[in-house]
Amino acid sequence: MSVGVGVIGVGTVGGGVVRILLTNHGVIDSKAGCSIRLAHVCDKDDNAISALGIEAVRTGTDASALINDPDVSIVCELIGGVKPAKKLILDALKAGKSVVTANKMLLALHGQELAKAAVDCGVELRYEAAVAGGIPIIKSLREGLAANRIQSVYGILNGTCNYILSRMTYDNLEFDEALRQATAWGFAETPPDLDIQGHDTAHKCQIVASLSFSTEVELGRIYVEGITKVTLADVAYAREMGYLIKLLAIVRDADGAIEARVHPTLVPEDHLLASVRNEFNALFVQSDIAGNTMYYGKGAGRMPTASAVVADIIDIVRRGTAPAPAPFLYQQLRPVLDIGRLRSRYYLRLTTLDRPGVLGKVCTILGNHGVSIASCIQKEEHEESVVHVVMMTHEAVESSVRAALREIDGLDFIREATHVIRVL
Repeated sequence: MSVGVGVIGVGTVGGGVVRILLTNHGVIDSKAGCSIRLAHVCDKDDNAISALGIEAVRTGTDASALINDPDVSIVCELIGGVKPAKKLILDALKAGKSVVTANKMLLALHGQELAKAAVDCGVELRYEAAVAGGIPIIKSLREGLAANRIQSVYGILNGTCNYILSRMTYDNLEFDEALRQATAWGFAETPPDLDIQGHDTAHKCQIVASLSFSTEVELGRIYVEGITKVTLADVAYAREMGYLIKLLAIVRDADGAIEARVHPTLVPEDHLLASVRNEFNALFVQSDIAGNTMYYGKGAGRMPTASAVVADIIDIVRRGTAPAPAPFLYQQLRPVLDIGRLRSRYYLRLTTLDRPGVLGKVCTILGNHGVSIASCIQKEEHEESVVHVVMMTHEAVESSVRAALREIDGLDFIREATHVIRVL
């Protein structure tokens, strides 16, 4: 028996998939239990295909021809984006072909429609590579932890942001310099906005939330905040208090609702996630039976991500003629908790004139809104007559914290908007 695979798009990930299928075919075939062949490759750029140096494989620029090729049983969509990727996947599913994709944006926006199409057509849609690259978190949530109720998932899911924050933490670089270094080393896209503004992480958060709680999650309901406002001073103050700053995707059970949010977070330095440095990704999962489990590795890059794509191909082949499992199970309808209802501890950095009575006024306003202070430190002047006052609150409601800060930031001695970071 032989199974033909078609690859649409031979950029970073697609080129890696082609390379793995051609060079590791012995290992792949032995694990799949049959021969898996690279049957057809297409890309809009002929030169990209030529650069792969492949032989005895049909190639071209027409994705429709690949989808309708009778020698192709599994289609890999690796071009990214929404258009034309969505149409190509739907066309492949309707043609009776199982599909493997790494397209996190498309899944986050249209996962429900694509899942329904896969189920209606009786074929598979797999997407391990869409979240955390080579880390098998999708398989872990769908299979390894299938007997568990997921309570929470905390994920470092963007290597660019983690690299920048690591360089700020360990090399004392300001944000802009750390970003330049990340770009120079190839860890940041150009432009880097999707990463540093948190949206790439939000796409992955939506997928993880949908899987963890078997519910529809609207991408627009996920609170998203990037790392562009994190300063070297924040990193230093956090470390002084025993924390490191990480951009986290947080998914949690919230008594009938779910939390799904992305933002910089103060992580205790003894937490496993605090040890994840540079471009690496990790997910910390809490479940009712297995307890705490941690998944760590390269969350992006050509070969780690391509490895996840090929693993999905092997799983599809192993299934054989058994019924295709649904990509997502929408078994319940649970709302996403509005960020204003979140209960958390907060790090507050106030930039204020060095005057008597400042702390008293600030604490009074916080107290009036039901926000109590756990600790407070005043740092030395960083500009003439201007100081940083750093506070850590007890657990409080986000809307109350925000209401208090609107009042505080209107005081005549406050020189900048108060910077807020939530605490894990």
